[in-house]
Amino acid sequence: MEYTYTVRTTADADHAWSALTAVTTYPQWTASMTTVTALDGEQLRPDRRYRIRQPGFPPVVWRVTDLVDGEAYQWEAHSPGLHTVAYHRLAPDASGGTTITIGIRQTGALASLLGALTGSRTRRYLALEAAGLKAAAESAQRGREGEN
Repeated sequence: MEYTYTVRTTADADHAWSALTAVTTYPQWTASMTTVTALDGEQLRPDRRYRIRQPGFPPVVWRVTDLVDGEAYQWEAHSPGLHTVAYHRLAPDASGGTTITIGIRQTGALASLLGALTGSRTRRYLALEAAGLKAAAESAQRGREGEN
């Protein structure tokens, strides 16, 4: 099962990246997460782990498996019968804004069953996270522009 959500923000890629990589702040701008706890240090880096609690789901530990500074990261979670990869990508556009793509891919013996049971909630959470990230990036950019 795979779900993807894309949104465009007026924030430039630097501000979008800052918001995207401040993962412990996610619960401040999305209702889809109640807590994000850094287990190995807050700065997003490969092999760092984060425990995420989401309404209606058990807590999950995610490990950063890929990071391209300023562009993308992904993290993965494993549980019996399920391997989940969540990806986050930024693409600057010609107008100075940024396209944000976030998604989740699940494989394993339980992926189809889980998709049938939680697919609508997963899609709703991706939309909430994308909207929250867009707002956080735009707020950060407005804040910095106001300082000048």
